[in-house]
Amino acid sequence: MRQVSVIFVLCFLALASAHHWPNFWDGRTGIVHLFEWKFKDVADECERFLAPKGYAGVQLSPVNENVIIRNPNRPWWERYQPISYVLTTRSGNENDFLDMSRRCNAVGIRIYVDVLLNHMSADNHPSDGTAGNYADTSARQWPAVPYGPNDFNPRCSIYNWDDPVEIRNCELVGLHDLNQASEHVRSMLVNFLDHLVELGVAGFRVDAAKHVWPHDLEVIYNRVRNLNTAFGFHANSRPFFYQEVIDLGGNPIRYEYTPLGAITEFKYSAEIGGAFRGWNDLRWLYNFGPAWGFVPSDVALVFVDNHDNQRGHGAGGDAILTYKNPKQYKMATAFTMAWNYGTIRLMSSFAFDDGDQGPPQDSYGNIISPSINADNTCGNGWVCEHRWRQIYNMVGFANQVKGTGINDWWDNGRNMIAFCRGDQGFIAFNNEDHNFSHTLQTCLPAGRYCDVISGENIGGSCSGLTITVDWDQTAHITIPADYYDGVVAIHRGGASRID
Repeated sequence: MRQVSVIFVLCFLALASAHHWPNFWDGRTGIVHLFEWKFKDVADECERFLAPKGYAGVQLSPVNENVIIRNPNRPWWERYQPISYVLTTRSGNENDFLDMSRRCNAVGIRIYVDVLLNHMSADNHPSDGTAGNYADTSARQWPAVPYGPNDFNPRCSIYNWDDPVEIRNCELVGLHDLNQASEHVRSMLVNFLDHLVELGVAGFRVDAAKHVWPHDLEVIYNRVRNLNTAFGFHANSRPFFYQEVIDLGGNPIRYEYTPLGAITEFKYSAEIGGAFRGWNDLRWLYNFGPAWGFVPSDVALVFVDNHDNQRGHGAGGDAILTYKNPKQYKMATAFTMAWNYGTIRLMSSFAFDDGDQGPPQDSYGNIISPSINADNTCGNGWVCEHRWRQIYNMVGFANQVKGTGINDWWDNGRNMIAFCRGDQGFIAFNNEDHNFSHTLQTCLPAGRYCDVISGENIGGSCSGLTITVDWDQTAHITIPADYYDGVVAIHRGGASRID
């Protein structure tokens, strides 16, 4: 009997740990959240930009039918109010999704879908959806699933955020709370996830995961089928699950989810933002990771900002950096890409002035595609941080240094820092109001290198700064106080090394 129990535990641990691996192609780094993009535009972006620049994956906004919120500019959050599991939204339909999945997977860009397992839509009248279905929310009926009153927890609101029962059984901002202990609910959710796996996804962001009992998620995750080998996944590969658990480290609840998959480490977002805002000296980043109260690296999904906290929701408050703080945002993102902690998710936004504002859209509510400018940036109201040179070139840096440790840390005791990644890369930051001018160990072979923040190697010449590494692997690094990026980064890859 004891032997059987040991075998069961080992099998469970193997299955659980499989949900922590993002299924990236070798030599790729970074999941980009193409927030509110249409499927056709995602497919185009995979082929023309993400794959050539070394990105690993795309996170999609929810892909299943949602309620239509009728106001002059349909808000982004209508996506988080499901009507059914039909794959039809403003981003496109199931055929569009499948075409995107085939095209992205073919060039090594994995697809991760934001899924809503906690709830259905709130009380909206009328409650009709993007696929033409409807809900009778007062009667708790969603016939297109189907769900009825017995599939939901009794109605109550969350008042005590330290009470796990209230958090998991009551309604989050009025959204009707599913009972995931119900076999019918479990089956509907597994069928939905299985269908997405059949269509080629590599994993899922689980919205509001901390509002679902961990055991119920465990059952659901373990029932989901293996990834579809027709899309290039290895046999018996398991979906990657990264779970939204909003917490700044004060509540142990997040550790209940780490055995199931990765979690969104909101404390990382708040601390990296605070540091580059100048609220905390950069010198303290020398042990950035679990020593700061973060979860272990292999269960952490890290980001500078996400679609919630860039709008003041979620966690982190005024510490959060966004595209509206471009210099500090680029510096924080460069640090995140250069550091060796967690699975990295990058934000790609649309411009907004109001926290409820929806994506760029025409007078009929149809999403307008991003336009692509000659300098790789976006137009038509899209920010596209993933197309900023300072960010996409750091994806190349991260791919080059992958698997190496942090070494040769240097700081000036305040807000100038530098470090190496093994013998593959070097990076330096100046977050002070005076010039950075120091000779430092780069850990790289002697030669000339292009700084990948200010430019890159184009035909043997640097389009930005050139850094010369001497025979002893040192280089004199200069970062003026008024330098608009505040970072210098070089590495042994072809985008940086000249000779």
